[in-house]
Amino acid sequence: MTRSRKTAGTQDGALATRRMVLGAGAGLGWLVTTTQAAAQQAQRHNARIENLIARMTLEEKAGQLGVFGDRFRNLPGDVNPTAFNPDQTYMADMIRSGRMGGLFNGYGAEQARYAQRLAVEESRLGIPLMYAADIIHGFKTVFPIPLGETASFEPDLAERTARVAAIEGAASGIHQTYAPMVDVGRDQRWGRVAEGAGEDVLLNERFARSRVKGFQGASLAAHDSLLATPKHFVAYGAAEGGMEYNTTDMSEETLRGVYLPPFKAALDAGALSVMSAFNAINGVPASGSHELLTGVLHDEWSFAGFVLSDYTSERELIPHGFAVDDRDATRIAFLAGVDVSMQSGLYNDHLPGLVRDGLVPLARLDQAVRRVLRVKAALGLFDDPYKGMDPAVEAAVVGSAAHHAVAHEAARRSIVMLKNDGGLLPLSKGRTLALIGPFGDEVDDVFGPWTIWGDHAKAVSVAEGLRRSMGRAGRLLIERGSGVETAIPGGIEQAVAAARQADVVILSIGESAKMSGEAQSRTEIVVPAPQQALAEAIAATGKPVVVLLRHGRALALEGAVCDAPAILATWFLGSQTGTAVANVLFGDYSPSGRLPVSFPHRPGQQPFYYNHLATGRPELPGESEFKARYRETSNTPLFSFGHGLTYGEARYSDLRLSSDTLVWSGQIEISATVTNAGSRAMEEVVQLYIRDRVASRVRPVRELKDFQKIALQPGQSRQVRFVLRREQLEFIGGDDRPTVEAGQFDVWVAPSSTEGLAGAFTLQG
Repeated sequence: MTRSRKTAGTQDGALATRRMVLGAGAGLGWLVTTTQAAAQQAQRHNARIENLIARMTLEEKAGQLGVFGDRFRNLPGDVNPTAFNPDQTYMADMIRSGRMGGLFNGYGAEQARYAQRLAVEESRLGIPLMYAADIIHGFKTVFPIPLGETASFEPDLAERTARVAAIEGAASGIHQTYAPMVDVGRDQRWGRVAEGAGEDVLLNERFARSRVKGFQGASLAAHDSLLATPKHFVAYGAAEGGMEYNTTDMSEETLRGVYLPPFKAALDAGALSVMSAFNAINGVPASGSHELLTGVLHDEWSFAGFVLSDYTSERELIPHGFAVDDRDATRIAFLAGVDVSMQSGLYNDHLPGLVRDGLVPLARLDQAVRRVLRVKAALGLFDDPYKGMDPAVEAAVVGSAAHHAVAHEAARRSIVMLKNDGGLLPLSKGRTLALIGPFGDEVDDVFGPWTIWGDHAKAVSVAEGLRRSMGRAGRLLIERGSGVETAIPGGIEQAVAAARQADVVILSIGESAKMSGEAQSRTEIVVPAPQQALAEAIAATGKPVVVLLRHGRALALEGAVCDAPAILATWFLGSQTGTAVANVLFGDYSPSGRLPVSFPHRPGQQPFYYNHLATGRPELPGESEFKARYRETSNTPLFSFGHGLTYGEARYSDLRLSSDTLVWSGQIEISATVTNAGSRAMEEVVQLYIRDRVASRVRPVRELKDFQKIALQPGQSRQVRFVLRREQLEFIGGDDRPTVEAGQFDVWVAPSSTEGLAGAFTLQG
């Protein structure tokens, strides 16, 4: 076969120009002199920053590069149990002396003014503080965990929820969020898959872009904007064994083809800060990698913002065996490209001395300070240091009814119907239902991991959602049956008794919020044993069972849970959990979510993802010996990436390609007809996949290249069209740069990654 190759260059000059333009859209307009007003603003801010840098002592410069836990404002107990402690005096002195650049994980508009006043009015140079927080999937109003929200396959929805989170956070005196997490998550043992967008690169790119746009809004200087911080740079999601904080080891091809693209998408959307990762990658800790933090971010991508360490990650270069002591760790991390230190205090303690001793160039210190001050200027803090510190605005917007309406919409759009054998769902509101399981009548776990400030008083439990929806039409029996990870004496017996009185059992089981998220890796990604025993006992009653899974990852379902006729993946849905679940259970809303992660048959299949590389001995139907598979199960998913059912019936037909040849600089249109053959309205996520049949590097068996969500009334048909261009066929070639090769490609228009109408075309060189 004759092939031609085209390698995409970095085009540094054009990229740098585009970076500035993107920055302008995100509030960094003073760096772009496109108008006279912008030129004047740029001159003013640049002059001010250079004047400050010229006047600052080494200690004051180092101070701008440190952020610390907020001791002045409200802090939740599980983050910092010693709020309003004597450290306030120490921290106040640090701020007055200009040795603190920002605070994180406190909130409250009125209280924020105190520390800001110390910085602006009582420090020598009056440089404002920047307040940051972990606003991951909502502030007081909580939305589905990012993984669950990604199941909507609606990036625009993610932009809207991030926008609400920004409005609430900014009104409470916060300027920066440590989100979104854009790590690709292919191993469900890793607890932090809950914070990302799943196993697919395209989904991660699109949701990263939307979340950054939602957090930052039209201008960073606006009072309702939060600076986005994509994390964790880079390859944190590939931790060996799915174990938190573990090392990663991968090819340059995988790094550039899988783990870097979502970060690039986030930065192209205007993000001006990035958080470095805890993990080592190919033997070098990410927080000490000059190749990544400077070479990729600044030299290749012309990143205009600053790099922030994850919590003390620069100090962790020592246990990594990469640095001798605190001073050495400071030198290595700072020279690698970590501009700002979170919490460790190492930069305050050691940067001035390192500069005096000639071990860190003064120019590098000034560069980091300049990056931070430019972002503070972009946030409007020099012009309005007290922005977002109006208690009246805070009271009006935080947790508003309008925000909860968005949370309701996001929650129901995130639910995925995995099974509905015999059309058990939707349920009638006039029947006797038994709600059984540890997650039925509680709100402690509805938010999920990484929700520091969620307002439990406004959270809706599953039981409350069912009661509101049923009214007086039916009867609801409630029993816990078991705890999350422990049995309840007599609990199963009471649950069985309730089940026997019911027409249908709703089994609310899965993981607690503390079983997902950071530091919550699991070797067995299954429903905990006490809940599994409960499920088996309920199934033995012979009553129809609907399983409501609560989870922050794909689970390996077994026994009575897997065999239940109806299963809904409900993740952690946030403030409006019960309302959304009731909508779907009773058919007021037809489920439209699709899986952003593959559900395995067994935990031992991890890491497991649909777009795996082809193998020389693939498992084929009817062939199992000496094939790529385990002895105990086939090399297939229990529920595939992209899978999800509705109350309609989607039928795909009439696949058409505008040509069987894609010319190098052209495009082809791929279309199919989707019909709702059911009796209820529905939404279908139509997915476009390709496979490069033969290439100079082994390619995945399928790759998602586009998707559309469409609404169909009963009996309605719609032709769905996709446009495919040569650039979408790129992969990382032998020189570790993007390339495209001529040849044959398979294409599918499909409802999931394991189905679909199949066609083919040839890319001409």
